[in-house]
Amino acid sequence: MRAARLHEYTHDMANGLSIDEVDAPQVVSDSDVVVEVEGAGWCQTDNHIIEGMWTEYVDQDLPLTLGHENAGTVVETGAEVDVVSEGDQVICHPVQTCGTCRPCRQGETMYCENDAFNGLTTDGGFADQLLTSERAVVPLPDGVDPVDIAPHADAGITAYHAAKRAVDGLNPGDTAVVIGVGGLGHIGLQCLDAMCAADIVAVDLKRSARDLAEDLGAHYTIDPETEDVASEIEDITEGTGAAQVLDFVGADETTALAPDVCAAGGDHQIIGYGGHIHEPAQALVNGEFAYQGNIVGRYTELQELVALVERDAVALHTTRYDLDDVNSVAQKLEAREIDGRAVITP
Repeated sequence: MRAARLHEYTHDMANGLSIDEVDAPQVVSDSDVVVEVEGAGWCQTDNHIIEGMWTEYVDQDLPLTLGHENAGTVVETGAEVDVVSEGDQVICHPVQTCGTCRPCRQGETMYCENDAFNGLTTDGGFADQLLTSERAVVPLPDGVDPVDIAPHADAGITAYHAAKRAVDGLNPGDTAVVIGVGGLGHIGLQCLDAMCAADIVAVDLKRSARDLAEDLGAHYTIDPETEDVASEIEDITEGTGAAQVLDFVGADETTALAPDVCAAGGDHQIIGYGGHIHEPAQALVNGEFAYQGNIVGRYTELQELVALVERDAVALHTTRYDLDDVNSVAQKLEAREIDGRAVITP
């Protein structure tokens, strides 16, 4: 079968991956599931993996097939699999967990001590087929297209995970700020709108992204190139500040906004990454705000997100590309030329 493989780390997105002929995955254990990939979302994390940014955090053996946002049709299962059968359409949580370590038993599946992460530590879905496990697949409701929903496997649940956390700190009349209305941010904004009654402020450099934010429920938009973000939020909140900030950019410039835009006791939720936090400890003490990191949501949160999709409460804006276009997609994403999510269709 064909697979888009990373052979060496590089900053040259034009030649990051090669299309190779590899053996198709085989069922080895009783809980294995093989999925024919119909849609595989491209994520900024894929660019970071190509650059080698994750080598400090996980072990990676190259060559590696990338792709961690996968959905498709089950073509083979292990002997003890009963959650799905051949022919079922599924979305695949990117993390395959053991189910028996302490974090798994506590429901914190993202902290699994024996996990395998498709496209990051084990082969992913930029390929004709994907090997995953019964604990990772979520059956899709009738009428939900695997291609359209594929990016929810990571982008969606990561955004939902952060929004769900933020909602716990939002009351009617509070203000939530979404920084970056791109591939993740446009999902997080919809999740906030569906789950709380806070006023939503969207911050993005691109006019098209701000227009999309308004269409998706944002009450205010801010252009950080022409407007002072802190001053605008101060005016919108009448000096109170934002109870929750969802930072889908995670650059130095956006994390530095926290002391000036967070309300007392608020949270600056970091979802995007690549930047740093350089704030004096006194600023955190004085405002008693907190930085909160967010990684991919739990398996159960993917189930919850699928329910929101089924109810038309959250929609994805996607563009489809062939497997041969993977490097072109990486370049477009690096140049901020993609609104919403790109989906590879092997």
